[in-house]
Amino acid sequence: MELIVIRHARPDREEHDHREGPADPSLSPLGMEQAAVTADLLATTKIDHIVASTMRRAVQTAEPLAAGLGLAIEQVDDLKESDHLRSEYVPAEELTTDHPIVVDYMDDPETVFGGEYDGFRTRVEAAFDGVVERNPGRTVAVFCHGMVIGVFLQTILGHPDPFALFSDYCGITRVTASATGLRTIRSINEAAHVRHLDLVPRTGFEPVLPD
Repeated sequence: MELIVIRHARPDREEHDHREGPADPSLSPLGMEQAAVTADLLATTKIDHIVASTMRRAVQTAEPLAAGLGLAIEQVDDLKESDHLRSEYVPAEELTTDHPIVVDYMDDPETVFGGEYDGFRTRVEAAFDGVVERNPGRTVAVFCHGMVIGVFLQTILGHPDPFALFSDYCGITRVTASATGLRTIRSINEAAHVRHLDLVPRTGFEPVLPD
């Protein structure tokens, strides 16, 4: 079967008090445009099923494609991002080096996973394995998140660094998968279809890995 894995489009910034629960932002106006353009591109591919993380930004990115193809969206909670418990969401482009998220990351990169990298990796692997097992012989579009995609690719490649493979907003990764466990990466981070929408130079935080 074929997995077409898509990172969500650009979300809004969301910050609020811890008592209000985890942040779960909607797409920004730019993100809505990115999602629509991505749907137009993928509509030319025969897609049998659509899966999304339960987080709002992933579901909203999947909605234009689902509407265009007349397909339902299966939501899979284990595809949610590593930051799903944070009380704020700040797009990476808006982060500054003195922001607490960046300071924590520089002190310990595993804070990105809430200190539970092994658990995050296990649930991501299990989530993709489940999608493969439920959809033999089909082409499935999976809308999820940057670290989810990075760790999924890391497990396929056997690479030690979960931060090595980065996906842009609406970046598309294609993987051929079988129930036997074989995974073959066909492409990573196809994003030319949305680059014309985001012409503002990136001046925010770019991850710097420790030596």
